[in-house]
Amino acid sequence: MAKTSQSTSEMDKKKAIDDTEPGPAPTRAVDRFGFIKTEQSNSPEGASKSRSTQERQREERKIRKWRKMIGVGGSDWKHYVRRNPHVVKRRIRKGIPDCLRGLVWQLISGSRDLLLMNPGVYETLVIYETSASELEIIRDISRTFPSHIFFQQRHGPGQRSLYNILKAYSVYDRDVGYVQGMGFLAGLLLLYMSEEDAFWLLVALLKGAVHAPMEGLYQAGLPLVQQYLCQFEKLVLEYMPKLGQHFIEEMINPSIGIKVVFQVGLALLRFCHDDLVKLPFEKLLHSLRNFPEEATDPDVLLPLAFTFKVSSRLAELDKEYRKGPEEEDSNESSTSKRFQPLTSKTMARAISRVVSNATFDKK
Repeated sequence: MAKTSQSTSEMDKKKAIDDTEPGPAPTRAVDRFGFIKTEQSNSPEGASKSRSTQERQREERKIRKWRKMIGVGGSDWKHYVRRNPHVVKRRIRKGIPDCLRGLVWQLISGSRDLLLMNPGVYETLVIYETSASELEIIRDISRTFPSHIFFQQRHGPGQRSLYNILKAYSVYDRDVGYVQGMGFLAGLLLLYMSEEDAFWLLVALLKGAVHAPMEGLYQAGLPLVQQYLCQFEKLVLEYMPKLGQHFIEEMINPSIGIKVVFQVGLALLRFCHDDLVKLPFEKLLHSLRNFPEEATDPDVLLPLAFTFKVSSRLAELDKEYRKGPEEEDSNESSTSKRFQPLTSKTMARAISRVVSNATFDKK
């Protein structure tokens, strides 16, 4: 990985920007991922939830299986995937061991191949190229995972590495450049791998080295976001029509993303379905932003999520979305009419309602 004094000094030159902003206090306890614990998680009840000996032994067995499957440094990965794709899928769904996530993410995404095929490229992007987004990136750095110890120190190792990755990508793909939300994706990758590895994984995800490209999440107009919103709204109506109709009546638009996230989103709504359908607008918004802890337990949530078989339906919805409104003529069914966007009048009512209830967000 290229971490040179030149790339470090590049950010030092810009320390004057917002330099007086205080950083979070570093003395509080953190969880096993490095995030500062909340008061609730510091309680005796939270401490009692530490993993049992049986759970640790189960995790150790899982790690051994994964190490055998991927080989040293991932040398056996491609061979194993070709021979046992269903085993790989099942084990991924059960959860990749935390200590192996960085490597496995690189193998799954194809970013390891990109790294090997482009020696020295990252170093060149960081040291010798300039980006029009450099000042904007620096201003946003402190807003990325501010409660994580790796990113807390102003101009510290975490913030420097994050800056380097975002600056390098803004140069690598000038059409997309830098968008604020990229920081959280790049920051997450940095928690599991080196700077250069994280950069190439970001490239693999956004440009689509193996899987469908995600750059539409950050392009002008956010086209992929719009597509995902449309698809998820329809899935909710089909899988949970009562809740979907309640969302429409309360003018709520649930926002979610790619296949597994569609499944997780549906699972969250299914888990809380009976409560959500009874809530008015304000309480519904609050509940969708604050799901109960038991609903987000991966051992509960993921098995429920994988009961939703959405692949073929997503493909159909994708074709329907790409057709565009100009091709939806008088032959469309009454069912498809339910999925038309809100009219300007309805949108005006929604905006008026939000404004009139603005005090809710201040409480």
